[in-house]
Amino acid sequence: MKYIGLDYGSKTVGVALTDATGTIPHGVEIVRRDSEKRLRRTCARIEEIIIAEQVDEIVIGLPLNMDGTEGERAEKARAFGEMIARRTGLPIHFMDERLSTVEAYEIMDDTGVMDRKDRKDRVDSIAAAIILQDFLNDKSRDAKG
Repeated sequence: MKYIGLDYGSKTVGVALTDATGTIPHGVEIVRRDSEKRLRRTCARIEEIIIAEQVDEIVIGLPLNMDGTEGERAEKARAFGEMIARRTGLPIHFMDERLSTVEAYEIMDDTGVMDRKDRKDRVDSIAAAIILQDFLNDKSRDAKG
């Protein structure tokens, strides 16, 4: 089972994939968005990745408020996820992504990524990998009962 993780934002979408066994996620790409309202190119690029990588299921980060409620950003992420699911016909899962970007910056700090441009270019794909890892961890816990 192969998964794609997506960290949806107003300017970029971070993309992560699992390995062929569906157990190890890694960031692969940042899809830059021309406009927050125009998603056609963004969806087309993600669809290309899904087809090329033979993805089985989609995981979308859901930016919940710190109190666990859904706000405008979460609504937009849900709408985006549902659009990708309709276009691909694949199952979709939404995963709480609170603090994934903070965790991504901590990982870059720990690994010595200090150049501002490198950090900005990598943060969303690393956050997508964190979202995907959290999903896999939850799935593993559920399987163990």
